[in-house]
Amino acid sequence: MVIFIFKVLKHTSSHHCGSVLCFSLFNLSISRKMAEMPIQFGIMGCAEIARKVSRAITLAPNATIAAVGSRSIDKATGFAAANGFPPAAKVYGSYEAVLDDPNIDAVYVPLPTSLHARWAVLAAKKKKHLLLEKPVALNVAEIDTIIEACESNGVQFMDGTMWMHHPRTAKMKELLSDSHRFGALKSVHSCFTFAGDPDFLKNDIRVKPDLDSLGVLGDVGWYCIRSILWAADFELPKLVIAQREPVLNEAGVILSCGSSLYWEDGKVATFHCSFLSHLTMDVTAIGTKGTLHLNDFNIPFEENKASFSFASESGFTELETGWGPMPSKHIVVTDLPQEALMVKEFSGLVGGIKRNGLKPEKKWPTLSRKTQMVLNAVKASIEKGFEPVEVGN
Repeated sequence: MVIFIFKVLKHTSSHHCGSVLCFSLFNLSISRKMAEMPIQFGIMGCAEIARKVSRAITLAPNATIAAVGSRSIDKATGFAAANGFPPAAKVYGSYEAVLDDPNIDAVYVPLPTSLHARWAVLAAKKKKHLLLEKPVALNVAEIDTIIEACESNGVQFMDGTMWMHHPRTAKMKELLSDSHRFGALKSVHSCFTFAGDPDFLKNDIRVKPDLDSLGVLGDVGWYCIRSILWAADFELPKLVIAQREPVLNEAGVILSCGSSLYWEDGKVATFHCSFLSHLTMDVTAIGTKGTLHLNDFNIPFEENKASFSFASESGFTELETGWGPMPSKHIVVTDLPQEALMVKEFSGLVGGIKRNGLKPEKKWPTLSRKTQMVLNAVKASIEKGFEPVEVGN
């Protein structure tokens, strides 16, 4: 097997420039640093995922934690202390206080999905740029309300799908776009499962109908759907058909389910998501000439590198005793974890709006909306007895 290793390098200045030039570059660097102060983040809520994202904000070179808010001042204080917040970070006993802080540029919102529409819209009205956990909303109508609020107030929106920002994702897209090596996409298969323990299955917000009524479909199913759309260049399927026999808890929240997706040009896709099976994060994309496999698409096995395999025009050897050519293994190394790269990209967009008068990037809300559309079509198919449901526009 051929192994390719790609390194994402930080920009460094040459050591061989003249002293005057180096001095000028140094002054330019200092001036730029002063002009581009880090984006000030407020965190609304102390969910477990907020620990990971607060670390990401700390690691991102263009962002810093300025405040955290919770319904309990004691909880916010404990969260800040436990996660090494900067001494200057403010601690608030309400979400409103974070939004009312004039020094906050952007907010990260990890609240339960049922609260997203209310707080995301209020954040946008307060002119706070919005990094919102997924699933973004309970339905398409809610996400449209959120996006409209962001657009009308000129704030950047992005959801928290971290793997989209890993350099491996861009490298894989290069191969999927190579018509000579991959050909035309024919099918995608995605699986994301993990086995929740008894306490999770009873008490986690993701199994509570009043907090996250989309259950596993909104949680890990969101990632499966996003991976399929990503492979299909975000072309929406024509229709979806949910797989039969989903598992629901006593409150009617989905714990395990799947679906098939169909495009007008013949592409097909399937996904399975579950809180009841061993940890698995697989994606397979199959083209007319090649196949791409990865086994850790949402969270890489290792933080500083990630791999995938790619086969092109493979066939059987004589007497069908093996394959040739063998799939190649590609390893992508990165200095920052994918969640810090997400924060870095988001903060860069916010900085462009704040300092240079740029318009918010529409790519990210568009991708969120398409993911939500497919997710809600799958849910509708389950509710309609597994009938085909058109995805719409």
